[in-house]
Amino acid sequence: MFSKIVAIEPVSLIPSAEKALHTFANEVVMYPDIPADDEEIVRRIGNADAVLLSYTSSIRREVMERCPNIKYIGMCCSLYSPESANVDIIYANGHGITVTGIRDYGDEGVVEYVISELVRCFHGFDGPAWDGDVREITGLKAGIIGLGKSGGMIADALRFFGAEISYFARSEKEWAREKGYRFLPLDELLAQSEALFCCLNKNTVLLHEAEFQKLGDKKILFNTGLSPAWDEEPFVKWLSGNNLCFCDTVGALGGTHLLKHPHVRCVQTSTGRTRQAFDRLSEKVLANLSEYNG
Repeated sequence: MFSKIVAIEPVSLIPSAEKALHTFANEVVMYPDIPADDEEIVRRIGNADAVLLSYTSSIRREVMERCPNIKYIGMCCSLYSPESANVDIIYANGHGITVTGIRDYGDEGVVEYVISELVRCFHGFDGPAWDGDVREITGLKAGIIGLGKSGGMIADALRFFGAEISYFARSEKEWAREKGYRFLPLDELLAQSEALFCCLNKNTVLLHEAEFQKLGDKKILFNTGLSPAWDEEPFVKWLSGNNLCFCDTVGALGGTHLLKHPHVRCVQTSTGRTRQAFDRLSEKVLANLSEYNG
């Protein structure tokens, strides 16, 4: 049982989950807005021994040093690796602070977004059809970069509509081979794909100038990650050709200065944040708390 749980910002828990937090602590404080800086984060945490946060703030080493009572930090957002996390997990681990996160709670909405935007593009619902003539996803040469949970779900959805699936990942996946998905070197994947789908962890950049040259012209690029999968300068140069880029959030695109580019389509909302995703998120956050409390 914790003495005090503080959610330093909105953490997207459903009402029943917020109520359930009181079974884990003597006191629970939920802040309704995002803290402006580290000073405000430290003030909000105070003497709490458990802290919750979402993806919109960070808890760095300096914050933990000034809040010595912290024993547990619950990330109410995706945790894939210490390097991509918005908590200094390496420092926390070295000072007896447990950090938990969740995964695979908002992928379904992202898959729906990808299919929706691709169909609109091919059918010309918002303007001229991509190929001039209206076309289907059938026969599309689709390349997936990063075949984790969301990348695998996007691949499955595209294949359902008749796309030919190839992918690049750290290693070949046996389950993907069984489905007939082709594992290719990155350069080969870029050159042969008509539409490329980047499904990478936050702060993972694989597309540099040489990669955009391999990708070439008359291509569609989706980024479903939380940050750009590219270096900005060659990306903007590539955009000047006959190409299109789709991102759901400004964070995935790289900044508001790119929103007005004629070859950018950004809906400016996190498409994974659905009602069902909040249900899954809440369940997993509570499960982490239950496991920690044994």
